[in-house]
Amino acid sequence: MINDVEIDLVEEILKLKKQKNAVILAHYYQMGEIQDIADFIGDSLQLAQQAQKANADIILFSGVHFMAETAKILNPTKKVIVPDLNAGCSLADSCPADKFAEFKAQHPDAVVISYINCTAEVKALSDIICTSSNAVKIVESVPEDKPIIFAPDKNLGRYIIKKTGRQMILWNGVCEVHEKFSLQKILQLKIQHPDALLIAHPECEEDVLNHADFIGSTSALLKFVQENNAQKFIVATETGILHQMQKHCPERTFIPAPPNNTCACNECPYMKLNTLEKIYEALKNEQPEIFMSEELIEKAKKPLLKMLELSK
Repeated sequence: MINDVEIDLVEEILKLKKQKNAVILAHYYQMGEIQDIADFIGDSLQLAQQAQKANADIILFSGVHFMAETAKILNPTKKVIVPDLNAGCSLADSCPADKFAEFKAQHPDAVVISYINCTAEVKALSDIICTSSNAVKIVESVPEDKPIIFAPDKNLGRYIIKKTGRQMILWNGVCEVHEKFSLQKILQLKIQHPDALLIAHPECEEDVLNHADFIGSTSALLKFVQENNAQKFIVATETGILHQMQKHCPERTFIPAPPNNTCACNECPYMKLNTLEKIYEALKNEQPEIFMSEELIEKAKKPLLKMLELSK
C-alpha cells in the first residue's frame, strides 16, 4: 500500500522499469521477493561484471551502499539509484579511508589488495580489488617478492593466506554477520543432523571454517549444493542465499547456521533495509541517487578494472 492506495508493487515496478529503461541488480542476500523481480542476481563479482555491461539508462542496485558505488564507478554516465541510502555495510565501516591511508603509509612497498566490501575512498587507495570468488587468483597474480596488504576482512585474509601460503599484512576488519556464527551451536546441529554438510563463506571465523565441508563465495556455495549429492546442508552465511538454494534444489534441506545469541544475526540488517515498496519509490522518483566526484571515480575505477581483467 502506497499513500493508502492499494497497488500491485511487483506489477508497478515492472512497468516503471520498462518506462525508464532501468535494470534491477540484486545481491543474493536480498529478501526473496526482491530477488524474484531482479533482472540479475549474483554475488559481488557477478554484480560488478553485470554492472560493467549494463545496457540501461538507470541502474537500481538492491544491495548495500558499496555495491551501488561500484556500479556508479563502472558506469559514471548512468544514473545509479538505491532503495535505501542507509543500507551500509559493517565491514566497509570497519575500514575508514583516513585510517587506512595511515596504515598503507606504514608499508610503502606493499601491493594493496582490497576486498570489494569497502568504500569508494578505500578502493581509490588500492592497487587491485578482489571478491571472495577471485581473491585467491588475485593474490597469486602478485609477484612473490612483493609484500601484500589485504583489507578490510581479516577472516577472508587468513583464509587466503592458508590457501596460497602467501603472508599478507591484514587490516583488522570483520563482517558482523559472519563473525557471529556459533561453532558450539553448529556442532550441536551436526549431531542432530549427522548427514548434513557444513558449507561456509570465507568471511566466517577460522574455527567455523576449520569444521566446514566446503568453503566458498556465495555463488560457489550455491553451485556446490546444486552439484553435491547430499540432502542436507548447514549454511554459514547470510540467510538470503537460502532462497536461491531452495529454488534450485526444492527437494533438499537447508539449515541456517545459528548465531551465538538469540538475535537474527545471520541476517544482514543493512541488506534487509531494502523492500519492494522502497524499490517502487526509488524507480518512481529516480532517487536516492549515488553521487561521487569524477576524481574519486577515476581513482577507484583503476583497481576495479584490474580485478575484472584478471577475472576473465
